[in-house]
Amino acid sequence: MSNSSLVNHTHWSPHHYNGRNHKIDTITIHCVVGQCTVEALGNVFDGNIEASSNYGVGYDGRIGLYVDESNAAWTSSNYANDNRAVTIEVASDTYDPYAVTDAAYNALIKLVADICRRNGIKKLIWSTNKNDRVNHLNGCNMTVHRDFANKSCPGDYLYNRHGQIAAAVNKILGSGSSDDSDYDGGSGQKIYFDISMPYLAKSGYINTGEEVKTVQLLLNAMHYGDLEVDGIFGNATDQAVKKFQRSRNLDQDGIVGRDTWRYLLK
Repeated sequence: MSNSSLVNHTHWSPHHYNGRNHKIDTITIHCVVGQCTVEALGNVFDGNIEASSNYGVGYDGRIGLYVDESNAAWTSSNYANDNRAVTIEVASDTYDPYAVTDAAYNALIKLVADICRRNGIKKLIWSTNKNDRVNHLNGCNMTVHRDFANKSCPGDYLYNRHGQIAAAVNKILGSGSSDDSDYDGGSGQKIYFDISMPYLAKSGYINTGEEVKTVQLLLNAMHYGDLEVDGIFGNATDQAVKKFQRSRNLDQDGIVGRDTWRYLLK
């Protein structure tokens, strides 16, 4: 079992389980609650705090390695999860929604894609349903710390972007859209999504909130439905989105992603 070649700094933490008894098939992303460097995070994991992660991403996009992938880190407050997951701490703000920098976000996507490729994870699948996540149902292979402990981790900024993260990683892996125009081949200079709106869908992505109301209003205005503007992505909204996608020769998947947003906002 190898570690990522993207690592810029290594600082081995003594806080980990020796070995794993489950193959790596899960990714768990955390927020640090501090815009720190990978060196600072390594010092924390080498100290009295009995915690660690396999990797860390600093505010500047540099990547740290703290626990060999062959070992399970002490990250998620749950042995079963840490035993099968590669865990990643990402530098973030210290206040809600615990935002991360663009450099950290881009580096995170590259790191996750590299982890998936080396461990035979062919596609990342995110679910907004906790039961799917903790029980790995419907192919879900992304979990979050809040699933296992009374914590906000990874913060709403990253939590609400897990669908986007999965989509970006899958494009790199070749299991998503064939349009790789936003992937820079590894230079780390581009933002992967040039529309900041979140991915929306009936299931698997964000399915309630003001952005859903925006979609409903736009679809009504363009006569693709007579939707109740309630901010809930239900069956009627799903069918209206698919009708709109069909009219624009887009994949009729019901997911309001980058391309669908582009046409909706034209």
